[in-house]
Amino acid sequence: MGSEPPAPPLVSIVITVRNEEGHLASLLDSLIVQEPPFEILIVDGDSRDATFAIAQEYARRYPDRVTATRRPTSRGAGRNLGVEMARGELVAFTDGDCVADPAWLAGIRRGFALAPVVAGRTVPIVASKFGELDRVELYLAGSDVTYPSCNLGYRRSLFRELGGFDPRFITAEDIDLNLRAVRAGASIQYVPEAVILHRPRATWPAFVRQAFWNGYGRKQLTEKQGSLWERYRIERLAAGQRGYVAMIRLGAAVIGYLARVLTGGRDRLGPAPPGERTRPRADGPS
Repeated sequence: MGSEPPAPPLVSIVITVRNEEGHLASLLDSLIVQEPPFEILIVDGDSRDATFAIAQEYARRYPDRVTATRRPTSRGAGRNLGVEMARGELVAFTDGDCVADPAWLAGIRRGFALAPVVAGRTVPIVASKFGELDRVELYLAGSDVTYPSCNLGYRRSLFRELGGFDPRFITAEDIDLNLRAVRAGASIQYVPEAVILHRPRATWPAFVRQAFWNGYGRKQLTEKQGSLWERYRIERLAAGQRGYVAMIRLGAAVIGYLARVLTGGRDRLGPAPPGERTRPRADGPS
C-alpha cells in the first residue's frame, strides 16, 4: 500500500479591520469554507461600530479556527500582531471589506511551494468606475512589488526576518515590505487563480480620499527607500491613466504626495525603525 500524501500545511489568515460591520461577516463566511487546515486571526483597530462584536461571534462559533483581539494601532502594527499570534509557518493577509473565492487559500498554498512570497489576483466585487483602474505598479529586479496586502502571503520566517510591516506608514506599507523582501533575495510568486474580491470605493469623496492617502504613502515610501522613479514603467503607467476618473485619481494622489512633502517635517521616515532587519543592498540607492 502506498503512503498517505502529506497533509497540507497550516495557513494563518491575518485580517486587520476597523469599522467593517457591513462587510466582515461576508468575508468570514467566505474564509470558513477554504481548504483546511487554517486559522483566522482578526485584529480590530478599535472599531466604533459592531465590527468587533461580529468578530467575537465568529470566534465563539468557530473556537478552533477564529481568534479575535482588539488593539488600537496602525494597520501595519495590527498585521504584525496577527503574525506574532499565528501558529502557521505560512501567513496570508486580506482585508475586512473583501470576499475570498472558495479556491483562494488553495491557490495561495500552492504558491508557497514555489516562493516565500505569494500574491493572488484582486478584482472588484462589483462593476464600478472606481474599480476599473490599474494599480500604479513599481518594479524591482523584474518583480512587481505593488501587490496589495489584501491578497498577499508570506512565509512567517521571512516576514519576521524582515521585521514585518513598518507601522509608521499611512499606506504603502505593503509595497515597502515587498521591496525589502525582493532586496533580501526573495521572489514573489503571482498566482492568478488565488482570487480575492474587493469592494471599490462607493462614492467620489471616498475615492478621492483613498487616492490622496495613496499619494501620501508613496511619498513616505521614497523617504525610506530613496528615489523610486526609475522603478516605474512610465509608458505602462501613462497608458493606465486615461479617462477623467484616472486623471482625478492622479491629481488627488499628487496632492497627497505634496501634502507629505510640506507637512512631514520631523515625522519623515528615515531608515528602518528598531527591530526591522534589512540586508545591505548591492544596487545602491534606487
